[in-house]
Amino acid sequence: MKLATLKDGSRDGQLVVVSRDLTLAHYATGIASRLQQVLDDWGFMSPQLQDLYDALNGGRTRHAFPFDPAMCMAPLPRAYQWADGSAYLNHVELVRKARNAEVPESFYQDPLMYQGGSDDFLGPTDDVVVPSEAMGIDFEAEIAVVTGDVRMGATPEQALEGIRLVMLANDVSLRNLIPAELGKGFGFFQSKPATAFSPVAVTLDEIGEAWQKGRVHLALQSSWNGRKVGMCDAGPEMTFHFGQLIAHIAKTRNVRAGSIVGSGTVSNKGVEKNGHMDWPKGYSCIAEKRCIETIQTGQPYTEFMKFGDTIRIEMKGADGRSLFGAIDQEIVAVGGRPKEAPVSLVKPQQGDAPPKAQEEAASED
Repeated sequence: MKLATLKDGSRDGQLVVVSRDLTLAHYATGIASRLQQVLDDWGFMSPQLQDLYDALNGGRTRHAFPFDPAMCMAPLPRAYQWADGSAYLNHVELVRKARNAEVPESFYQDPLMYQGGSDDFLGPTDDVVVPSEAMGIDFEAEIAVVTGDVRMGATPEQALEGIRLVMLANDVSLRNLIPAELGKGFGFFQSKPATAFSPVAVTLDEIGEAWQKGRVHLALQSSWNGRKVGMCDAGPEMTFHFGQLIAHIAKTRNVRAGSIVGSGTVSNKGVEKNGHMDWPKGYSCIAEKRCIETIQTGQPYTEFMKFGDTIRIEMKGADGRSLFGAIDQEIVAVGGRPKEAPVSLVKPQQGDAPPKAQEEAASED
């Protein structure tokens, strides 16, 4: 089934069931008003929602209405936990290679992960509001799962059983703030503003055969200012599957229903073509593109996002239809107009050698 949360003026919105083709919706009021209620009592409520979903797809509901993604909040507008991994080690390898640094062997056995803010998620068409362009605005196209309860010490296989829903994410990053934050040795904070999620979250059966061993084997599409820049295959090169990511969290604590776990930037390896490396599937974040440029030319030349830029993130199923609906956002200044950047964040002028901090701004998430 497919679930969404509509804006109704409250913090948590109103739960609706959405048709498979994303054209119709129906309030789930008689079952639950919020998605968290369903996650807290999944065994009892999900079969009732499934019945409503089947009726909606079969044209047997009396009060269905047109589904409008612009009216959506995030499926979970606020969550108990948002933990984002870095499951695609090709992304980490590119970042490290661009800095002439080795990838520690431990990275291949134990996933990287950070805990982000979960109190104020963005809906799929909400503006990304940023104080300054000089902060290095970047999108990150990711896949995320929503869990039920997973006990402490769960194995990766047991953790997979705890996955309830899957959705897409735009884990916005402010790249030029990252070096100073990581330099403190305490991880991301100001460099990670609110994350956006797709209009709908879906159960695993909606993904069908593309869901294999904790991975989604479909292409994740990213379009920046209307130009397609990424068609990355989310399946084969995911080093750590979602069961491993959840088990990593659960090593020393319980994971409670309503926790959201992200994959990190979906990334594919380059291929050799006519004596040089090429990345035919593109990229899922600008930082990765800049790393590739640094490796190939010695310096990045693609700039980060500007006010007025747009980003669209979408994934289509085997039938060619949008599976989750699209994240479709615009970058907007605080107050609707650009703010003066702090001196420390002013970008170098054209022709200047970029400071080391700028070069290390491509994060490994």
